[in-house]
Amino acid sequence: MQKPFILIAEDDADDRFLLQTAFEENGFTDTLEFVENGIELIEYLSGIMHKKTLDILYPGFILLDLNMPKKDGREVLKEIKQHPELKKIPVIIFTTTKNENEIRRCYELGANTYVVKPVSFDALVRVIQEIRSYWLNTASIPA
Repeated sequence: MQKPFILIAEDDADDRFLLQTAFEENGFTDTLEFVENGIELIEYLSGIMHKKTLDILYPGFILLDLNMPKKDGREVLKEIKQHPELKKIPVIIFTTTKNENEIRRCYELGANTYVVKPVSFDALVRVIQEIRSYWLNTASIPA
């Protein structure tokens, strides 16, 4: 069986680089797939569903930035969580927005977790380790 991959929706190139480096710093060899906006994320997920195989492999989780061009993270989150097949994929909001109303709204839309991006690289490495460990090793997710 293939190991799950991680899908990351992040429009900032520097943040994508830091995330990739944080996974590497932890020694993780996960396949990371990056998309740069909400439209690309929905298209990516649609492509997975339209493959003509019975063994569809969904991401182990999605790291979703809220503030992206073309279609923001809130719209994408709502679409994913309203879809009968995609809604089982854990979606971790990973954003700089630290607003109580925004956090509440994301949980109402179906977010599995809301994480404010750390300001230091060392803290990012720790947060990535915790998120990955929880969603790929601890949590039980339907197949």
